[in-house]
Amino acid sequence: MPKFNYEAMDQKGKVQKGVLEVTSQNEAIGRVKEMGLYPTKIMEQAKEKPAKKSSASPASKSGKGKGMQINLNLKIPFLSGRVKPKVLTTFTRQLATLVDAGLPLLRGLQVLEKQERNQTLRGIIKELALSIESGSTFSEGLAQHPKVFNRLYVNMVKAGELGGVLEVVLNRLSEFMEKAQKIKGKVKAAMFYPVAVLVVAVAILGILMTYVVPKFKEVFEGMLDGQQLPGFTRLVLGISDTIKGHFLWTAVGVAAVVAGIMIAVRTKVGRRVFDKLKLKMPAIGPVVSKVAISRLTRTLGTLISSGVPILQALTIVKETAGNVIISTAISDVHESVKEGETITAPLDKSGVFPPMVVSMVDVGEQTGALPEMLLKIADNYDEEVDNAVSAMTSLLEPVMIVFLAVIVGSIVIAMFLPLITLMNSIGGDEGGKGGKGD
Repeated sequence: MPKFNYEAMDQKGKVQKGVLEVTSQNEAIGRVKEMGLYPTKIMEQAKEKPAKKSSASPASKSGKGKGMQINLNLKIPFLSGRVKPKVLTTFTRQLATLVDAGLPLLRGLQVLEKQERNQTLRGIIKELALSIESGSTFSEGLAQHPKVFNRLYVNMVKAGELGGVLEVVLNRLSEFMEKAQKIKGKVKAAMFYPVAVLVVAVAILGILMTYVVPKFKEVFEGMLDGQQLPGFTRLVLGISDTIKGHFLWTAVGVAAVVAGIMIAVRTKVGRRVFDKLKLKMPAIGPVVSKVAISRLTRTLGTLISSGVPILQALTIVKETAGNVIISTAISDVHESVKEGETITAPLDKSGVFPPMVVSMVDVGEQTGALPEMLLKIADNYDEEVDNAVSAMTSLLEPVMIVFLAVIVGSIVIAMFLPLITLMNSIGGDEGGKGGKGD
């Protein structure tokens, strides 16, 4: 009788491991559930190793006469890279449609492999099909590609397999990914304008400082006859000389500042400060906050409604939050639930979530409809994101125009100040000559 190694979680979220001697994997799953545990991984023990040695020895012997057979495990770059979220979303939606239509999972993967144009994903689909043919579960095959399928994806598929509702979970997962891509696209579209204005401002500033301003400097030297230039003009000319005469060092300095900021953000303290700053910024803060809440509630609601235990779901949400402040709040929620308390108290205490979100989660807990309530919050905040993005765009447009006008205008004023001084001095000289003539 075959033996199966299992990993499962108890009601307190602790991992339990053991071995069961049963006839099939389905029977092993049933036995684990009877013990009051939630199975997360069940695999049949491998056959004894001597069998592998006997099958390998003929090959080694034949290799002496026919030449050495070398098995090179090469990683081709385009087969070991990442897959774009849009491509992965399309694959998930198509697989969900095929499985929901009654097509077996293996057959569905084979169909998608033939039509997939992305070479990286095509190779992964082929490996998934081979993994299922060899007796592994779909979730175990997905777990072998963590760069493409994150923990949320793998755990939702695992819950669907254990509950016998894989087609439902795949549909939920595809809907989740489509809405996440939609929100991401809206934020990217909103940020395009300010980024474009910044690029134009830098380009104009570079041309003015390296080409236009030095020309004015030559004119001033011939016109003022040794008179001192206004202070603001000297400042602009000094910056221009520094940029033009020490361009390499200026570029190195800018790169060093950017690199220093990026390194600081990667530290624990720097990351925490940066994430807190993102939530508090006047125009961008509301958008970041609403996107984070929408993503968190949709992820948690989708996981729980798919059958993932709440402690495991909270762990996944904490790892995929994308913001240290929110991750800390979810960590407090995890500890509260682990101790048998409610979700609402730590959410309210964190100060990150609005009172409306806390109240709706509280109602969901009390009525036993927490997943549905979380998804309602996510839908509501999707609309809030639209409004916040529109408000941010309408506010940033005049701010960026004023910013560009101030930069260019300051340089123009600095160049015209000496001319005004020269005109005043000429006017004063003419007035003095006229007085003598009288």
